Amino acid sequence: MISVVIAAHNEAAVIGRCLDGILAPDIDVTVVANGCSDDTAAVAASRPGVRVIDRPEPGKSGALNAGDAVATGFPRIYLDADIPLTAADLRVLAGMLSDRGLLAATAHRALDTRGRPLLVKAHSAINGRLPAYRDALYGRGVIALSEAGRARFDTFPEVVADDLFLDGLFGPGEKAETPAVVAVVETPRRTSDLVKRLARVRAGNAALRAAGAARPAARSSWLRDVVLPRPWLLPAAVGYVALTVAASRAARRRDVGWGHDTSTRGAVGAQQ
Repeated sequence: MISVVIAAHNEAAVIGRCLDGILAPDIDVTVVANGCSDDTAAVAASRPGVRVIDRPEPGKSGALNAGDAVATGFPRIYLDADIPLTAADLRVLAGMLSDRGLLAATAHRALDTRGRPLLVKAHSAINGRLPAYRDALYGRGVIALSEAGRARFDTFPEVVADDLFLDGLFGPGEKAETPAVVAVVETPRRTSDLVKRLARVRAGNAALRAAGAARPAARSSWLRDVVLPRPWLLPAAVGYVALTVAASRAARRRDVGWGHDTSTRGAVGAQQ
């Protein structure tokens, strides 16, 4: 049986949609509401068959570990509450592990930039083409592990970038993405929220790399691999660099622990 673990912090606006898409008799679902001040736990508990753990402490790593402790089967799929997939999608990911002998699998990444500010669209035009995301596990909000893949580590460490942590555990021949499953990632609806998101990602990635738990960043890839082969992206690159610099400064001057972009949650509306 496929087991899904969802760590959810103030996700009442999106958790219902997420669960409604994936519920099926062959899929075991655990939602770990952590540090919530909204109705995340109640909305999740209203879905039949969903196991809900309500933790007063916020923190994604602790929530993932709590979900792992009660999940009943494999493959084990870690899913973000704002990623709308279907039960069929989860079965495709599970099939990749069994049919191809992979230890880890993920979806193809698609960035939703509809109605976003120009700078958000500019950043996405570059970020969405970075080769670093090719066959990587991060940036999709969904990662499937086989039982052997899950045995690569004991518990999730206290890190912000849990997807980068998992990515670093597997070599190129052990993980893959599939175009048959598309994870639509909502980009922030405000430029300021994008800077905050980038600062969190940058701080989390830097901490993992400092600990030797992730490969070094290819810092010039945006220019070498994306812009130079596509000169028409040069105006977007100017915005991309400006936002990267702003996020780097933000990551250095404030606490950027785990959180999420509230601007993309409001568009869905609370789901009971």
